[in-house]
Amino acid sequence: MSSETRPHVAPSLLSRLAGVAVISAALVATGGAAASAAPPAPQQPTPGPCAYTPTPDEPAARPVPLPPDPRRTPDHGTVRVTLHTNQGPIGLTLDREQAPCTVQSFLHLARHRFYDRTPCHRLTAYPTLKVLQCGDPSGTGEGGPGYRYADELPTDLPPAPTDPTGVRRLYARGTLAMANAGPDTNGSQFFLVQSDSALRPNYTVFGTVDAAGLATLDRIAAGGIAATPEDPAPIDGAPALPVEICRATRGH
Repeated sequence: MSSETRPHVAPSLLSRLAGVAVISAALVATGGAAASAAPPAPQQPTPGPCAYTPTPDEPAARPVPLPPDPRRTPDHGTVRVTLHTNQGPIGLTLDREQAPCTVQSFLHLARHRFYDRTPCHRLTAYPTLKVLQCGDPSGTGEGGPGYRYADELPTDLPPAPTDPTGVRRLYARGTLAMANAGPDTNGSQFFLVQSDSALRPNYTVFGTVDAAGLATLDRIAAGGIAATPEDPAPIDGAPALPVEICRATRGH
């Protein structure tokens, strides 16, 4: 996310920060000539409407291919996904009409087991921001799938009643949305809204959390945030009850 997830700590709320990789040049030998250095072939976005774009400077935290990108991206109906966590099930309903490219990417990552055995690394407990953030296999908050894609931003969120300026919108309890590090930087990290939260409408909403999932979120939130030597009473950090997505499966 961007500055609103941790207003005094990080530059972007629920941000998916990029790691930097050193890409070594390939050695290519032709005939009997000595091997010579050649740059890697440029990686192009996928050709469909979603244009999933490789991020070689931000390599995948876990190997995964680019998602399919058909010209007719499915944009109707819903899909059920269950996050089987060590703290209980979190059922999700993904909305293709709201965010077809996001749903397509999320299902792709789940199908390739990108989310299996990954931690939910961040819990927030600000008065106007209560979310659990997941989706980074590295558990650092910096990992992603090695590609990015454009925002599919909500246009119908009501104003947040806690924001007199009218700038922030209500991300209601049970909302499922993408974390990002700025415009059009969606990857694999997502957040689950445990309690009504006020955010600028800069985060793609692509589904909802079911009642059982909200009960799981409530248990996690009740456990609090893990203390650190620097902050014995944090309101933003790793959950005190460690949360791991053991398996992400399509269906119930």
